[in-house]
Amino acid sequence: MSMLLSPVVIASLNLKNRVVMSPMRTYSVQTGDGKLNPLHFAHYGARAVEQVGLVVIEVTAVEPNGRTTARDLGLWNDEQQKELKKLVDFLHNLGTKVGIQLGHAGRKAQDSVNIVAPSETAYNETTACPTKATEEKIQEIEAAFVKAVKRAKAAGVDMIEIQGANGFLIDEFLSPLVNQRTDAYGGDLRKRYRFLHEIVTAIRHEYDGSLWVRLSLDDYVEEEEQNKLNEWQQVGQWLKEDGASCISVTTGGLIDKKPDHIYTGWQVPYARAMKEKVALPIAVSGMLLDPKLCEYILETRQADLILEAHVFEQNASWIADATEEFHEGTDSYADFERHLDEI
Repeated sequence: MSMLLSPVVIASLNLKNRVVMSPMRTYSVQTGDGKLNPLHFAHYGARAVEQVGLVVIEVTAVEPNGRTTARDLGLWNDEQQKELKKLVDFLHNLGTKVGIQLGHAGRKAQDSVNIVAPSETAYNETTACPTKATEEKIQEIEAAFVKAVKRAKAAGVDMIEIQGANGFLIDEFLSPLVNQRTDAYGGDLRKRYRFLHEIVTAIRHEYDGSLWVRLSLDDYVEEEEQNKLNEWQQVGQWLKEDGASCISVTTGGLIDKKPDHIYTGWQVPYARAMKEKVALPIAVSGMLLDPKLCEYILETRQADLILEAHVFEQNASWIADATEEFHEGTDSYADFERHLDEI
């Protein structure tokens, strides 16, 4: 049987396959209260029925001012926790493991009444300029992450992912482009990593389950303006030391700029680079629409888990079709290497 569809114990999880539903924002909260509603149950339930090994619930804000919009999910009160437990139980009954991505939008929290970021630099020309986070506010947000983790744990999730990518607050602190601080949270890479370090280590005092961290390894700017690949590898090594279970690799979101070109498997080289230097499981996304390509990525040890998002909107039977395809036998994977360009 294929690696993609075989059961696996990885990142402290016992999964029925290596297909993971990547957290996708639905903007489906209808009353601004951050609570799950029937639309979320239908959305995630469909993926569970389609037999993904792990469903990761979309980014969920740890405090009201950490949402990108009022239509985002939140996990800062008892009512939100109650609805999350209902969803987790529902998905467990459908036979899938369940995770949740927790985050704070930082300067991308445009519906916030108090936008904070590492420095007073706006996301783009049309968005509000954030307030520089004080050390007191930083500690307050760190505490909010821990409280949200406790709520997620109580709701029965199987894993928790920290959103450290896509231009959210943690990503902003890691970035030399956005983080212009001169205190203990800015300057060299180690200091820019401090915010994430404190969040992860604080969480580990309360939660011993599978803890993932998502990182964006390219901001689509000149190399000298952003973290270099070897610096991201260093961050990955620090995360392992701090107790992370898995790193989810993506790119972009820090600034208002799209990549020059997108192609099949375009983020795999970043995952491969992390695997070369970081002794943790690596999850990867990026137009991985062909099950045979996913199998090739796994067999050649370029990643350990496959993150899928919009593929299920195009083909609800993607896993079933892949199962049939692998059962019938596959063609050679040799042609795939040419699609996975070097960074």
